[in-house]
Amino acid sequence: MSGENDLIKLYSQRILALAADIPHAARLAAPQVSAKRRSPLCGSTVTVDLTLADGRIADFGQDVKACALGQAAAAVVGANAIGRTRAEIATARDQLSAMLKAGGPVPDAPFDGLEVLLPARDYKNRHASILLALEATLAAFDEALDAARAQA
Repeated sequence: MSGENDLIKLYSQRILALAADIPHAARLAAPQVSAKRRSPLCGSTVTVDLTLADGRIADFGQDVKACALGQAAAAVVGANAIGRTRAEIATARDQLSAMLKAGGPVPDAPFDGLEVLLPARDYKNRHASILLALEATLAAFDEALDAARAQA
């Protein structure tokens, strides 16, 4: 019975509400860059489209095909991505990874809403899916940087 209670705790109403209402849950019509990341373990995917201005995210779109935990993470990322720099996204990814894998603290604001995923610490097979939205956002940033270097 304890396993069933753990799953109920893991898929809390708050996680399910986030998963049901993902901000910026559509691809951009004309993105500057796009990146897709996939979790090989579960097959979840997140595709992120970005438009950047002055080193910050000016427009953000995402297509999320993931479990409720990956969707909840994407909802928090989508709600907070616009206006962020690559360094801020990398910090959020690193802090979320540390929270899940090493007992680290909740990520700093504005990504502190990822604390809803604390119960997933014990479910290592879900960590990759939870990290996908931040990983895809970083990959898109890196693609933009690579394109800028190629033009220089």
